[in-house]
Amino acid sequence: MAVVQAAVFRSPAARFILLLGIVSLGADMTYEGARSIAGPFLAVLGASATAVGVIAGLGELIGYGLRLASGHLADRTGRYWTITVLGYALNLAAVPLLALAGRWEVAAGLIIAERVGKAIRTPARDAMLSHAAHAVGRGWAFGVHEALDQIGAVLGPLLVAAVLATTRSYPRSFAVLLVPAVLALGTLGAARRFYPHPRALEPTVPTVDFQGIQHGFWLYLAAVACIAAGFADFPLMAFHLARAAVAPQGWIPLFYALAMGVDAVAALVFGRLFDRRGLVVLVVATLLSSLAAPLVFLGGFALALAGVTLWGVGMGAQESIMRAAIASIVPPHRRGSAYGLFNAGYGVAWFAGSALMGVLYDRSVWALVAFSVTAQMVALPLLLLVGRHWGARKGR
Repeated sequence: MAVVQAAVFRSPAARFILLLGIVSLGADMTYEGARSIAGPFLAVLGASATAVGVIAGLGELIGYGLRLASGHLADRTGRYWTITVLGYALNLAAVPLLALAGRWEVAAGLIIAERVGKAIRTPARDAMLSHAAHAVGRGWAFGVHEALDQIGAVLGPLLVAAVLATTRSYPRSFAVLLVPAVLALGTLGAARRFYPHPRALEPTVPTVDFQGIQHGFWLYLAAVACIAAGFADFPLMAFHLARAAVAPQGWIPLFYALAMGVDAVAALVFGRLFDRRGLVVLVVATLLSSLAAPLVFLGGFALALAGVTLWGVGMGAQESIMRAAIASIVPPHRRGSAYGLFNAGYGVAWFAGSALMGVLYDRSVWALVAFSVTAQMVALPLLLLVGRHWGARKGR
């Protein structure tokens, strides 16, 4: 934390990064808090298990797919701030409104609207963050942002759990999330006021350019898609832990909290290493995270705990290094589109891989583990190729 504070007072770029990180902390408190009780809330309102699954899947699919359009629009219009603010406003307003939803159909609409808002603002925000990241190290900048993001992801569900335990009221649990939502929007307004032109935070010097979004980026996106497809989703791991009685049900939320804490630390560590060593760090992180599925699905309590920890390492590395690398591969004027493509590709691959692993689980846990490990291993030579090409371009 002392290092972060020192960086904050050292440059405008670092202060901008911290402000956006605080925005994400408040935003994650809001929507991760809501997501932690959305399923039971829909059930109380009368939704079936099928409806809950469709709502969750549809929200994620729309949320990732829409990033293609929002990223392209940000680059085409140059209105990064406008798109970011509109996205956050929809993203955060939808959550407290769940307190007023008297029907599951209304709640479903608000849940999907929250995902749409996140889709609208993410590529534009990441593009602005990438400009400031140049001054302090891209890996470190995205790592700090992800660490603050994950702090919010832990605090939000804890806040909701406390309110629900004391009031036994879902509407009040959603209503209290208005507080972090307002704090996030207020901080976003401050960032917009003090840094109206984030592009100016990045010096206009020659960058590693693949002549727009061409070969290097697509190769990188293919590697990312392989990692995402093979990365087991936590709900499936939690399902296994409960069904196979690997861990008591009361321990499973604690496993998730541990993973989120490891995620935050890993984002900082791997982000800093990325600035020093490049994409080889993502190769190492992928090797570590590929062990998560074998440990969780084939092991007992202790091995499963270790697997969940490595899963958190993978999440932290992915959320910091993967985004940071794009800023080094793609020129500034194409980053909105690049982040939109990246998020859409990552999301679709994650969705497809998760669905396939769910099918495989019903047939053979060993088949699931084999697919998870193989998909992530396929990404490694692709990452090494991108890293070699990247290094060659930097040396010219």
